Amino acid sequence: MEGMNEVQGPTPTGTSRPYRSLAEALRAHRINESNHEFIAAIMDAVGISSYIDRGRYIEAIRRGEGASLHIGRTYTNGFTEDELVVVGSRPQRLKPSEGRPPYFYVTHPSEFLPETPARAKRPSAPRTAAPRAAAAPRAPKPEERDYGVCDVCFMVKTPAGGCGCD
Repeated sequence: MEGMNEVQGPTPTGTSRPYRSLAEALRAHRINESNHEFIAAIMDAVGISSYIDRGRYIEAIRRGEGASLHIGRTYTNGFTEDELVVVGSRPQRLKPSEGRPPYFYVTHPSEFLPETPARAKRPSAPRTAAPRAAAAPRAPKPEERDYGVCDVCFMVKTPAGGCGCD
């Protein structure tokens, strides 16, 4: 999974529309919620003035000096080699950008989570309505017995022979 995560190629245009907030941008780009807090911590530390839709990524414009950050689904890119990116009290490992040299990127936490059935890549075969296999054999239904019907009130008699007349 190393490397190919953050290759970008030519800058896509997206809508070039500014977002009102980071949260709005992350939702619009369907970035895994497990990454939102991590990304917000980076943006707070760096200081961002605005977020712009660029199609495959969100462009985060820095308040001060430095290249804008590109927030993709699995990475945030645009750091210098000597920049210290700290989330919580933990410095992040920066990797050299293949798609945007001379910058560096950090991988989002969701990429380190174990594959779960919900995250696993689904086969792209068309879904068919296959009959479901029974998970476990069911207990047989109790056999219904006929205890007769009362000739007076026409209720079904109980196993003890009682009815509505009793």
